[in-house]
Amino acid sequence: MGSKAAPTHAAKAWPSGIDYFTMPKTENIAIRGAGVVGLWQALTLVRRGHRVTLCERSPVPFAHACSLYAGAMLAPNCERENGETMLRDLGLRGIALWRDTYPGAIANGTLVVALHRDRAELDRFARMTEGHQRLSPEELAKAEPALIDRFSGALYYPEEAHLSPEPALHFLLEQAQATGAEFRFGEGEFPADADLVIDCRGLAARDELPNLRGVRGERIVVKSREVNLSRPVRLLHPRFPLYVVPWGDGVYMIGATVIESEESGPISVRSALDLLSTAYALDPAFAEAEIVLQGAGTRPAFPDNRPRIMVGGRYIYVNGLYRNGFLLAPVLADLVAEYIETGATDPEVFVADSR
Repeated sequence: MGSKAAPTHAAKAWPSGIDYFTMPKTENIAIRGAGVVGLWQALTLVRRGHRVTLCERSPVPFAHACSLYAGAMLAPNCERENGETMLRDLGLRGIALWRDTYPGAIANGTLVVALHRDRAELDRFARMTEGHQRLSPEELAKAEPALIDRFSGALYYPEEAHLSPEPALHFLLEQAQATGAEFRFGEGEFPADADLVIDCRGLAARDELPNLRGVRGERIVVKSREVNLSRPVRLLHPRFPLYVVPWGDGVYMIGATVIESEESGPISVRSALDLLSTAYALDPAFAEAEIVLQGAGTRPAFPDNRPRIMVGGRYIYVNGLYRNGFLLAPVLADLVAEYIETGATDPEVFVADSR
């Protein structure tokens, strides 16, 4: 683990136990990990005038990043099914930051549907979430003509958005480089002369954060000229809920909910059958789609599934974003920058690293 030397500037103790120091913008900030969290940290800080060096152990950008396996749904209202109020508040801010920064962010909202036999699932989902509108079958058909005559209605979440993860990651990388951040691929360690280190390595930091766990996310990417969806659609099912995200140019990501497993790599035949058969139930046009990619990534989560910014002197961890990496990465980057420059801390996510 990197050195956690005591701050050279005067520090004051916050009630939470976090030590605050002001950082002149002439000092050097090192970031570890070039997934979506590290890239947003780099871009945010270099735009604010800080000197930034990002170190990534992989010699090829994103070769080992779980960010590539994300659906990249920016869905704070839908995620309230399993999340807390803070997720909605931070998530709406995250959507705004994506839309202000990345031209590829699409704000068409999210649709949630259920087969007639599973209508109780739709009612349950409505009770557990907020920010939705009930759509009649006619309104659903107008919003997504491909779903006509198969569902008795839907929930529509107009505040939500989505994007395609790989182009978004490349955009963040290029923007950070163009703004002045230095990237060192193939280097896992941070520069010895760094004044502050921000660790965004996800599960790679588990040796230092032993309460992190991996949560497997499975997905199949298909291409079809027959499927025509303009926004993410979630199909509720008591055993195997599914979501479909349009990535543009006829490409769709078909994904499942979280699986408590730390294995990444190929998915099983059973999982593939579940994903594809459920996608077929959503829209039979998926039967003719071409399978482009399949696999599973492992996302980092703490036991309570809440993200954390852990401060210990000159070493800060940003980790545990669970299934909301793309949604929360820009917000946490802003919060870290505000802490560095003003000492402001959000009690929902900041904790002292007391190890």
